[in-house]
Amino acid sequence: MTKAKKDTKKPAVKAEAGRASKAKSAKADSQRTATDAAHMKVQHNDLVDHNYLSEEQFGAVAETLQRNLATTICLYLKFKKYHWDIRGRYFRDLHPAYDEFIDMFFPAIDEQAERLVALGGSPVAAPSDLDRYSVVQVPTETVRDAYTQVQDLVSDLTRVSKGFRDDSLTADENDDPATADLYNGYAATMDKIRWMLQAMMDDEYMQNNR
Repeated sequence: MTKAKKDTKKPAVKAEAGRASKAKSAKADSQRTATDAAHMKVQHNDLVDHNYLSEEQFGAVAETLQRNLATTICLYLKFKKYHWDIRGRYFRDLHPAYDEFIDMFFPAIDEQAERLVALGGSPVAAPSDLDRYSVVQVPTETVRDAYTQVQDLVSDLTRVSKGFRDDSLTADENDDPATADLYNGYAATMDKIRWMLQAMMDDEYMQNNR
């Protein structure tokens, strides 16, 4: 008769491994249910699925959609904050310009949220979620200086447009050309706004009178 192999793991090691496994499982469930509506036990949800995407593909695309949704909302809030706070020589230029730039990218908020829903997701948009996912930080202090505002926005737009470019590749790699096309358009829009703001920074008075 073959003797059963004796478990040589120490109790403490086994307990630690068990906790780590549970934590990993809980984290996976938390991440999935954060945006994945296909597995939610809620009313009127029986037919929700990921359409032509596999679970893995949906997970990759959904992460980009949720992050970019939060980022776009925070970018909107940042433009509005600077729109309200700007003072001085460039007030008449930047106060209306910020709203014009918002008009250029504001539709992307709903488009990204609805794209996530169409793929079987459920967008999260509570303040804590926006802070967790967004790559843009909404100012908590008052900034009046035009150059400081514009420089900050150009830095954000550089990061955001690159993010859309990279996420377009991710969507393509996961057989989702429709989301990739959305990102390509958003990247072009962010590039244009960045160019316009950066052009304003090439002003000696703005640079030297801060």
